Amino acid sequence: MSLTVLSLFSGIGGLELGLEWAGMTTVGQVEIDPYCQRVLARHWPEVPRHDDVRTAPEWWLGAPRPVVDVVAGGYPCQPFSDAGRRRGVADERWGWPWFEAVVRAVRPRYVVVENVPALADDTEAFGWMLGDLAALGFDAEWDVLSACAVGAPHTRERLFLVAYADSLHGSAGMGGGQEQQLARLAGWTSAGIRGGSQAGAWGDRVDWAVETAGLDDRNANGTTARMAVTAGGNAVVPQVAELIGRLITAHDEEMAA
Repeated sequence: MSLTVLSLFSGIGGLELGLEWAGMTTVGQVEIDPYCQRVLARHWPEVPRHDDVRTAPEWWLGAPRPVVDVVAGGYPCQPFSDAGRRRGVADERWGWPWFEAVVRAVRPRYVVVENVPALADDTEAFGWMLGDLAALGFDAEWDVLSACAVGAPHTRERLFLVAYADSLHGSAGMGGGQEQQLARLAGWTSAGIRGGSQAGAWGDRVDWAVETAGLDDRNANGTTARMAVTAGGNAVVPQVAELIGRLITAHDEEMAA
């Protein structure tokens, strides 16, 4: 049975798209930007959506919902990005507390967090996040992955953290031990993810959301100017998310065997 995903800070859905390529099913999305909401509505018309992660626990628990296996999202990176003021947890956009509240409410088996690599350099913020996950009964592993590692024509390095419930780590965890990095990711890259996968090559996927805008002002990458500047700049590269999803799916199948 496919793992279910509740997406937070969904943007245009790059993270859940990649997780779906890995065999998962999106059951909910939370996104505040109206333009991005329209993108999500076009590609996931049957998926329930909410507009504010701060009230997402009440929204999700306020109606009959499916069990959530994975809570995934990339909270705002501006508190840590080199392009911002790097105010860390003092920044009003420090989104982990909102993310944690959703995890606490829905109790998934896995948590996926995406952000800029500089998040790991902020010991207060990263320690806060790891401490909260440990208090909720999760072990965590993380690494910095680049889009070019899966065949993209650009670097776009991002930090990915995968947390899994204590009951799921067995004796080895996901990467060979508790609190280790995602060492098995290199194996996925060499196993056929680079340049594409069973779901299609990179070039066949890059314009997956272009049709949503209904505009003709496309840039050199094939996306519309609005998509590229407003939405694409904040988006997760789906191929990297797919790689993470395949790792989680393999781990889940291993634990169920």
